Amino acid sequence: MKTKKEQQRAKKIFDILAKEYPNPKPALNYSTPFELLVATILSAQTTDERVNIVTENLFRKYKKPEDYANADLSELEQDIFSTGFYKNKAKSLRNCCAALIEKYGGEIPKSIEEMTKLPGVGRKTASVVLGNAFGIPAIAVDTHVKRLANLLQLTNSQNPDKIEEDLKELLPESYWTNSSHWLQKHGRTVCIARRPKCEICKVARFCKKFGDKNE
Repeated sequence: MKTKKEQQRAKKIFDILAKEYPNPKPALNYSTPFELLVATILSAQTTDERVNIVTENLFRKYKKPEDYANADLSELEQDIFSTGFYKNKAKSLRNCCAALIEKYGGEIPKSIEEMTKLPGVGRKTASVVLGNAFGIPAIAVDTHVKRLANLLQLTNSQNPDKIEEDLKELLPESYWTNSSHWLQKHGRTVCIARRPKCEICKVARFCKKFGDKNE
């Protein structure tokens, strides 16, 4: 269990990030929980910008789970080709939607345990949908969250599940969903992996690069 001091330190970091990045929201475009699920599956190993370009047409063509489950596989592959790993993603989408129809009547389950039973849906994808589409507190650990959580000494693990667990122990539930957005935004705009802008970083004093200067 995390100490009170560790929790206070973590809250201080995220209070700073919250001021820097108000009104956080997913970078993926969607209008329904189902669309967010599809977009998040497609977002693996590619940029959110690329996914948004693809889903603009995709969501007009495929509107419900049945459309994906019954899609011609080669046609679906071509529709998502530019997101990369299109063969695996097309199979995941078809199988996920078939399972949604068969087990849940086409409705997305609202628990991480049930969601991660769907083909192609891991904890990160499930957390994105639960936190943003359903308002259920969840922490999605992507590459930005993993890197910054380690730099800011909020975890010493490289395992996404352990990082998620550590952050949940450190933060109030009300911070969980937004904590992912704040770290992602900071990782994209300031703490950029190969060229970090440390001189303008508002949480630099907490970073292990400089030694934790926070009292």
